[in-house]
Amino acid sequence: MKMRFAILALISFLFYIKSEGQGKILNPVKWRFEIEKVSGNDYKLKYIAKVDKGWTVYSQYTADDGPVPTSINYDEISGIELIGKTTESGSKKEGMDPFFGVNVIKFTADKPFVIEQKIKVINASKPIVGYVNFMACDNEKCLPPTDAEFTLRIPPDGAAPITTENIAEPVKSVVQDGKVIPDPSTPDTSGVAQAATTDFKYGAVINGNKIDQRVEALLNTYKNPISACGGTEEKKEGLFWTFIFGFIGGLLALLTPCVFPMLPITVSFFTKDTHRKGWVNGLLYGVSIIVIYVLIGLLITIFVGPEALNRLSTNWIANTLFFVIFIAFAFSFFGFYEITLPSSWSTGSDRLADKGGLIGIFFMAFTLALVSFSCTGPIIGTAIVQAATKGEYLGPFLVMLGFSTALALPFGLFAAFPAWLNTLPKSGSWMNSVKVVLGFLELALAFKFLSVADMTNGWGILKYELFMGLWVLIFAGMALYLFGFIKFPHDSPLKKLSVTRIGFGALSVALVVYLISGFRINEKTGDYRALSLMSGLAPPAHYNFFLDVQEVDPIIKAKYPSFSKCANNINCFKDYFEGMTYAKETGKPVMLDFTGYGCVNCRKTEEHIWVDDRIRNILNDSLVLISLYVDDDKKLSSVYISEHGGKKLRNVGNKWADFQIVNFEQNSQPLYVMASNDQKVITSPRPFAEGVESYLDFLKCSLQNSKNQN
Repeated sequence: MKMRFAILALISFLFYIKSEGQGKILNPVKWRFEIEKVSGNDYKLKYIAKVDKGWTVYSQYTADDGPVPTSINYDEISGIELIGKTTESGSKKEGMDPFFGVNVIKFTADKPFVIEQKIKVINASKPIVGYVNFMACDNEKCLPPTDAEFTLRIPPDGAAPITTENIAEPVKSVVQDGKVIPDPSTPDTSGVAQAATTDFKYGAVINGNKIDQRVEALLNTYKNPISACGGTEEKKEGLFWTFIFGFIGGLLALLTPCVFPMLPITVSFFTKDTHRKGWVNGLLYGVSIIVIYVLIGLLITIFVGPEALNRLSTNWIANTLFFVIFIAFAFSFFGFYEITLPSSWSTGSDRLADKGGLIGIFFMAFTLALVSFSCTGPIIGTAIVQAATKGEYLGPFLVMLGFSTALALPFGLFAAFPAWLNTLPKSGSWMNSVKVVLGFLELALAFKFLSVADMTNGWGILKYELFMGLWVLIFAGMALYLFGFIKFPHDSPLKKLSVTRIGFGALSVALVVYLISGFRINEKTGDYRALSLMSGLAPPAHYNFFLDVQEVDPIIKAKYPSFSKCANNINCFKDYFEGMTYAKETGKPVMLDFTGYGCVNCRKTEEHIWVDDRIRNILNDSLVLISLYVDDDKKLSSVYISEHGGKKLRNVGNKWADFQIVNFEQNSQPLYVMASNDQKVITSPRPFAEGVESYLDFLKCSLQNSKNQN
């Protein structure tokens, strides 16, 4: 069944382009509520969730420090008495979550998720009023916690069970600016209401417990922005570079001693017959290599699980494991031992290859994959882990397609033009040097994984200085090796330095000098000058041992309580109304950053894009950054009801999720919106897309159009 699914997936991907579903409101969980009599005054409440395929919800009893557990909350239960704890049923899965780093209990779409609560009725005339709070996640994102409200009444004796429906749609209200109505309670820094003594230009309209957040200017210009900047073209480019990344990996694998000597041997076998037959057999051999490696990539993804692969980038357990594995790979490349598959596998495959014909050619290719594993395995593992975040199967498919194409192309070309074999360099000690260099690269990459684990789990052991220092030592070691000062077990005596070896040695020295330059202090920010080539590899420059933690401007902080430091020591507001008021005072445009503490792609943007000096300077100096966390569970001073959607807003996350939906008709994060300080959307909002340069273009174009409007 697994093999059948992999083949179907392979065929499907030849015609399929993944869609992110941006620009729409997601509603993957529908709830219904039932009450039925058990006996006497004993009844049973049922909370039943129908979950869309690919999504999950979390048990009431999952870890509190992971995803938001489902919870049943009662506003009115004076007519009943709860008996015992709730029970849960459905398609249950339990285990370590790769992203949240804790053991979780979740329920999938295979069966309805049912929560049951036994009750004893004291007064049947009083209704049971409350709400279910829950979080829904798929393989790539989590939606902000959502409420599904219910009102249940005890059915008369003999009546059928009473059922009510609540599809738990995200809030449909829209947002408008208006005069702040003073809140007599403690000032609420979340921005729902501001103290009467604070002279803010913008604020939500509050009438009793109703809140109207409609910003007509935002809503209207979101649909028709001032300029045409923005868009998500970078996503397609990112997929293209996934293929190129795999192709480069295939070229590196081709130069290793496990693969390179196979070229003349294999091609000579195919050219024994007529030229035409040798050409055709070589082509079939190349196609077989592509099919085998693509299937390997898809099967790894299937057995490990796309959800796990997609979330490996931030999970500390997975990244610590990868650190250990890549250290092992590195020392294998250095020649201290060899990692191989069982010899019986390659022997059996080799026997099948002797049969000839199409089957024989296919198993010749399969034998190549098996015997070359000690060289290709680490490269394949690196490629799949890095590419898995491009989509459940699309990323691994593309990276393995690129890898296998680079590996197969020489076999097909040399079979078609066997005279070219004479132009190949002879096998020799240079191939072991290629393996050792790859070992240094694997060693450096291992510390990248350990760095992610360190930051995610808050260990504080591999901060910026130590990480950069280790990379300096690793590439200094590579330079010493290439210049002949260091030798490894399988190295031949080095009589003379080749031009190629000198060139790569000089490149290693230049890289060491470049890495050392990363210890310069940026006088403006007080942080180290982060290097552009290390974006996404090294820890953020502000995550360090020796430099003082930066403080925000105390004058601004005194006036605007939400003013703080966000990722990479960038000044930001965590309240829309405060940030917009400050932007009006300073005459700057704003960037709304709809984010979340549990948002994987938000962290990727901050760690891989915002660390770039050019982008960080724009975010700090040229605009006002407003980061709105849709999963912030800090309670509001009062429970508000959306004027238009009727939803209860109990915490800060509820409010900002509502704000995003009603203004921009989306509820997935991250979402980046450039707006003027008079609340007009300048460019098309940008969802998650990789690439520093495209993000920089988005900011520059937005700023230029903002100036044109002034």
